[in-house]
Amino acid sequence: MLAGPVQDLVEELTRLPGIGPKTAQRLAFHILKVDTADARRLAGAIVGVKEKTRFCARCFNISTTELCGYCTADRRDPTLVCVVEEARDIEAVEKTGEFKGRYHVLGGAISPIDGVGPDDLRIAELLARIPSEGIAEIIVATNPNVEGEATGMYLARLISPLGVKITRIASGLPVGGDLEYADEVTLGRAFEGRREFPH
Repeated sequence: MLAGPVQDLVEELTRLPGIGPKTAQRLAFHILKVDTADARRLAGAIVGVKEKTRFCARCFNISTTELCGYCTADRRDPTLVCVVEEARDIEAVEKTGEFKGRYHVLGGAISPIDGVGPDDLRIAELLARIPSEGIAEIIVATNPNVEGEATGMYLARLISPLGVKITRIASGLPVGGDLEYADEVTLGRAFEGRREFPH
């Protein structure tokens, strides 16, 4: 049995997603070895993220101010909104350099097995944004899994009657992938999302 404070740290670390008992123990022993100043800096960063961050009042991205940088940027198209499941998904979209609109973070995906229904997500807030911001197109960028697809279809049913264009990001084969290793769903989507070669 580990000493009280060490065991407490291990137990807290195992509560983090993806951290099992062995990894938690390894992290705890690493924290024991570092300088007190380094441990205080880590503890300060954890407390700081809880005290100094909030959700953007418009899109629910993580922010330190009422509205996030994407919502206040003049160069972004306010009529184009990309809907993602979690705030971390915004970074993945931004890395492409292809999207120049604004975002909306749902806070998850519809998953009856996990007890997550439409009312548990920020769907009502998205619908409220459409008339007030003059949104012309919504791009659904939920994960390409059962929950993400169900969420996308649910949004399409709600939003299509409002006269707003609603699209889904294409999914298919990764660059460098081999056809023989692709599953049927991925390969089928690659065929659906095909486009003409430029001349």
